[in-house]
Amino acid sequence: MKSRVQQPSKTKAPVAQGRRGLPGGAILVAGLAVAAGLGLWAWKNQHPDGGVSAEVSAAAQGSHAPVAAASVPSGFQKLTGRWLRPDGGYILEIKSVDEPSGKMEAAYLNPKSIHVAKAEATREGAGVKVFVELRDVNYPGSTYTLAHDPAKDQLTGIYYQAALQQQFEVVFERMP
Repeated sequence: MKSRVQQPSKTKAPVAQGRRGLPGGAILVAGLAVAAGLGLWAWKNQHPDGGVSAEVSAAAQGSHAPVAAASVPSGFQKLTGRWLRPDGGYILEIKSVDEPSGKMEAAYLNPKSIHVAKAEATREGAGVKVFVELRDVNYPGSTYTLAHDPAKDQLTGIYYQAALQQQFEVVFERMP
């Protein structure tokens, strides 16, 4: 009888091992799903339009207007240079702007350098917008949301002072 008792236990062992393998497979599937979700999130955050191309956006809106090709300059290069905020002597230096993505290499001086966490240009209609986020001592996420005024060659908009949670209208003038 002992051999009969042992016999079923041998057949159960492989089944038990198979069951132990199932949670590992489920964990693998869950891990892949999380990785895919994070990848999609990161991709959308790298694209100011939420990852939707101009062609798809125009098609979704039913527009039959031609969409500018990626090789056509967006006018971001007119942003490069040094910009002075005359009410306080603050300087925003836009060193370069990547035409396709709008990502900017920028510096902010008051009068010493303040860390620029994010800087990008976007096209809004016929205009160009600039967004700059500062993250440094006394600048815990303060932001500039500006529009380029080509007639006056100025950047105008709102400065959000995060430490005070206040907004101020500001103007930057191009420096010679």
